[in-house]
Amino acid sequence: MLIIALLLWGVPASAREILVVVSQRATMYEQALKGFRASCPADIRVVVLADYADPDLGRVIREERPRLTVTIGDGALQAVRRAHQKPGIALMTLGLRNQDATQSGISGVGLFAPPEEYLASFRRLGVKRIGVIYDPSRTGWYVKQARAQARQYGVELVLREAVNPRQTINLLTQFRGNVDGLWLLPDASTLTMESLEAFFLFSQAHSVPVVSFTSNHLRLGALLVVEADPVEMGKQGGEMAQQILKGGRSDLATRTPRKVSVRVNEAVARRLGFHSELSATLVK
Repeated sequence: MLIIALLLWGVPASAREILVVVSQRATMYEQALKGFRASCPADIRVVVLADYADPDLGRVIREERPRLTVTIGDGALQAVRRAHQKPGIALMTLGLRNQDATQSGISGVGLFAPPEEYLASFRRLGVKRIGVIYDPSRTGWYVKQARAQARQYGVELVLREAVNPRQTINLLTQFRGNVDGLWLLPDASTLTMESLEAFFLFSQAHSVPVVSFTSNHLRLGALLVVEADPVEMGKQGGEMAQQILKGGRSDLATRTPRKVSVRVNEAVARRLGFHSELSATLVK
């Protein structure tokens, strides 16, 4: 086992500045890594977990002896934690909350775009009552922020709490006639392929637009998405890493993405009766 590990990973002659652990080879992760490298020209070793059947990550970290460990993706964050290591910075993961790193145990850039980005889009759409299903233990902190800002955007959040996808599907029926828009949050308790299908079937049946957080949902029937820019997220993470390597505080607060993009599904816009200039109105 030791020989195999040495062949796979190698033994560095000296401590590495940064070890970047990536969940898998995916476009958004590669973009985040590109942004990270662009803003942090340090000595970096990258390990992609999906490239190995059973990587001994604890051994890798002990051998590399990095000054800082960075994770990209939920799988990478979980793997580093299982190896009983504390990542310095986490990117592209739902495991981050917009709170102090001293509370969450890690710092980095979260996947959640600021609530006002969504609320402004709903206002431009003319949507007043927004249905949101969420797990308080996962996204309650984010919903609290959104509720505090909703009134100034002239919208009302119609909230329902769920702890699993089946409960989410059942709660959708309570929105019938009570909302004129749906807001999907990146909440692992409420979103699966089955519950996503239920959201979009509800949208079609009741002519209610869905606003989401990932462009992957456009092809499923979302009207628009507010999506964080992965390259810019990587740059933010790189800047934080530079600060730590230069002797700055390692308990930096979690940050929200500083750049987002709005994309519109024109076919859905036409079906729901939105005007043809919708993209020009919404897209920045």
